[in-house]
Amino acid sequence: MARQPITQGSEDRAASKRVGNLARLWPFVAPYRIMLALAVIALVLTASVSLVLPLAVRRVVDNFGGGAGELLDQYFAAAILIAALLAVGTGLRYALVTRLGERVVADIRKAVFGRMIGMSPAFYDNVMTGEVLSRITTDTTLVQSVIGSSVSIALRNTLIFVGGLALMLFTSPKLAGLVLLIVPVVIVPIFVLGRRLRVLSRENQDWIAASSGKASEALLSAQTVQAYTHEDLSRAEFDEVTEESFRKARTRITTRAVMTMIVIFLIFTGVVCVLWIGARDVRTGVMSTGALIQFVIYAVMVAGAVGALSEVWGELQRAAGATERLVELLSAEDEVKDPASPLPLPAPARGEITFEKVRFHYPARSSAPALEGIDLTIRAGETVALVGPSGAGKSTIIQLILRFYDPQQGRVLIDGTDLARLNRQAFRRLVALVPQDPVIFATSARENIRFGWPEASDEAVEAAAQAAAAHEFITRLPMGYDSQLGERGVMLSGGQKQRIAIARAILRDAPVLLLDEATSALDAESERLVQEAVERVAEARTTIIVAHRLATVKKADRIIVMDQGRIVGQGTHDELVTQDGLYARLARLQFTDGIAAE
Repeated sequence: MARQPITQGSEDRAASKRVGNLARLWPFVAPYRIMLALAVIALVLTASVSLVLPLAVRRVVDNFGGGAGELLDQYFAAAILIAALLAVGTGLRYALVTRLGERVVADIRKAVFGRMIGMSPAFYDNVMTGEVLSRITTDTTLVQSVIGSSVSIALRNTLIFVGGLALMLFTSPKLAGLVLLIVPVVIVPIFVLGRRLRVLSRENQDWIAASSGKASEALLSAQTVQAYTHEDLSRAEFDEVTEESFRKARTRITTRAVMTMIVIFLIFTGVVCVLWIGARDVRTGVMSTGALIQFVIYAVMVAGAVGALSEVWGELQRAAGATERLVELLSAEDEVKDPASPLPLPAPARGEITFEKVRFHYPARSSAPALEGIDLTIRAGETVALVGPSGAGKSTIIQLILRFYDPQQGRVLIDGTDLARLNRQAFRRLVALVPQDPVIFATSARENIRFGWPEASDEAVEAAAQAAAAHEFITRLPMGYDSQLGERGVMLSGGQKQRIAIARAILRDAPVLLLDEATSALDAESERLVQEAVERVAEARTTIIVAHRLATVKKADRIIVMDQGRIVGQGTHDELVTQDGLYARLARLQFTDGIAAE
């Protein structure tokens, strides 16, 4: 079953069926008021010049058979001057509005990315990253098209429409009155079908985002997909979402095509009728040929403006939907927030971690507590290991220390201060993490390690790599530390990725070190080397080790045994083995099996 795209409630959707949503872009346009004002001036200039041109044409036609050759020459010279002004104004308008569109969209992309990169993991429990990327790319492209083109076209044609109607009234009130009778008939289908287009455009963009999310998820897991021969099912799921997007697009295109056909037919039928009446007036001498040509030019300009507005209306509808979606991301509420007035960090930081009666469940699993009544203090400089079966809550402890989530009950403190009262970035600088699934970026080995401390020298980077037993394999890469590791570290083995991640954490040199199954993918020799490195690094900082293999935690100052979200035992390795509890059973299984295997 294809995942449904992110949508709003019916009340929000009903309230958003207006192009007025584009006004929400104003905060991004406002800093460039001068550029906007110049663009508007150029736009008004070109529209005004366009409206003056038919007056010159009338003068030429009405005086064409006269004897005033010099006057006729002046009219033609004026027409050339008008054309020059029109060309300069149009070029200036294009340059200004296009630059403005690019500048505003760049700012929107930066704002959305800046907002999304700081959202807690709780936000991404319900939102696919592919959908977010679609909004940053596809939706901002729509907005750029509107700011850099469609809005300008709409304003210019609105001026031509209004000015053309006024000059039509000046030229021939009778014929202008007939045209005005046609205008409401043209406007009605634009607004009626335009509202329908707004809904269809939003739905189309929702499904495009869902398609991007599905593709991103599958491509990032291509090896697993292929290993389980899931290619056909993945193709089918992607095809289903993509076809639904196409069906919405097809309906939108059909609706817009019908609207365009109706508008064009009504406009040009009206123009023909008005032209027929005007021709009769010329024959009877009521108006001159030049006046009729002037009126016809204005009528064509007005008709063209209405047609252009009907075309642009669809674009504005789509952009309104894109704007709405982008604003949704910018205004999305994060469940984990920094306090309005954060407390200062204790100085100097010692790294004491305390859990007080903590109860927590993940948002998507409210009926299954991940932690239940946790009371735990990890002293500054202490090395504590968290062990227990899968799902016991060990990694959840790490998540709460980093404040990726907030507990539903209780508090988590660092050096006696509640994390909820601290700025997240500030206290996270005190923590270095080696996750179970290490993240390797598509850059060099050196920059991947330096991610832990961007200002670190090359010597510090290499020292951290040596401490993590990563130096040897890095130097064997084609370009050593400058070798590109590929997307998600495809050039490395699982154990090599973990050693890069450990080097990154060592380089950070933070008071608190969190190791979440950090040696699970290492071979015996590398594990021994890394354990020795961790022991050296742990001497001066608080270290929390999550592990399934008990051999990696035997030397910990204290071992916390967890089961079903509770602490069921704690002590040193020797103490726990003699208690005949869960730890003793795990130790018998692991160490006995290991001896038997040997």
